[in-house]
Amino acid sequence: MELKSFMINRFLLTTLFFYLISCDTKNPKFLDKKINETESVQETEDSMPVFHYGINLDSFSHISKKIKWGQSFSDILSKHGVSNKVIYEASQKSKGIFNLRNLKKGKEYSLFFKNGRDIPTYFIYESSKYDYILSKLDSLISFEKISKPIVYKEKTISGEINSSLYLSFADNDYPLDLVNLMVDVYAWQVDFFRIMPGDKYTIIYVEEIIDEKVVGVQQIKAAKLIHNNDTYFAVGYDQGFGNDFFDDQGKSLRKTFLRSPLNFYRISSKFQKRRYHPVLKRYRDHLGTDYAAPRGTPIMSVADGKIVEARYGRNNGNYVKIKHNNIYTTQYLHMSRFAKGIKKGKSVKQGDIIGYVGSTGLATGPHVCFRFWRNGRQVDPYKQNDLPEGDPILKDHENAFQYVKKKYLEKLNI
Repeated sequence: MELKSFMINRFLLTTLFFYLISCDTKNPKFLDKKINETESVQETEDSMPVFHYGINLDSFSHISKKIKWGQSFSDILSKHGVSNKVIYEASQKSKGIFNLRNLKKGKEYSLFFKNGRDIPTYFIYESSKYDYILSKLDSLISFEKISKPIVYKEKTISGEINSSLYLSFADNDYPLDLVNLMVDVYAWQVDFFRIMPGDKYTIIYVEEIIDEKVVGVQQIKAAKLIHNNDTYFAVGYDQGFGNDFFDDQGKSLRKTFLRSPLNFYRISSKFQKRRYHPVLKRYRDHLGTDYAAPRGTPIMSVADGKIVEARYGRNNGNYVKIKHNNIYTTQYLHMSRFAKGIKKGKSVKQGDIIGYVGSTGLATGPHVCFRFWRNGRQVDPYKQNDLPEGDPILKDHENAFQYVKKKYLEKLNI
């Protein structure tokens, strides 16, 4: 009987013990402790400093506005109480870094004020999407251009062409900068003025991201273009001479000549016999290709060579003539002006800017008349199918190229 009573009492004590423990974990004080710990963590997260242009906003307030027409660096700062002495010294510090006369209407600027002060400590100007100007205006006056950190991300897009590559990109909201890059890649393989409805493309490219926003396109890494039921591959690879593009057999897609001296253009008149001249009002041979483009569009040398003429002619206007070797010579007519340093005897590289589109000489509107000589005779450049090609993949780069090619062809779903 005593043993039974002992066992019952022990059971009751054990039950009471665990009940008290259970009650303690549900005690409001215990909950308060857990809540306080959570609030402490949240408070720590909320108290993390926030930076803008590298400036701690716990210590500064700031305003952001856009440059108004005619507004100057001095106007902005003097309006906010910065002394003429400080403005002058900051202007002196800007020399060689940024021309303060180039503040552009509509561009954003910011002023940062130390807490409790009405006079700004920092002036910041968004000079481009890639960098900004920061001028410190306190006792240690400084002026610098700061590059924004860029994140590079590889991206793949695909599409079908119904009328033009440009419209296909626009319809799909793809970066339009890629259009010109694609035209450059396939300049000698495909005539984009004769694109066929139903042609398809897949492009792997690198986009530039700043502050989590896409700001531009860096380069094409690889592409596939199906044109008129033929498939064209392009793989980017650098053999030490700059990035170039090669097909799936390692052959260069580039010729020693660019297909066009302009990036943005339309062909307004092709090489032809007996064309009616719009100025002379009579028929004559047109031994060149006219590329219509906005006035001021840069004109490029289509290949390496030496300038043999750079002058004004009554019919040709401002023009440049370049000898590339003993076989090929090119000429660029009706320029509005020459590029800086362009003169007879100067050597140029493929893609160098030699002048700008205009309508000097016998021209009715802004364009460049591009002329192409082969062995001293003017010919149609678009019918020169045997132009020398760029260097193929060299033997020393074969293994590396095969690795890169395999990687991108898989991504192109080949």
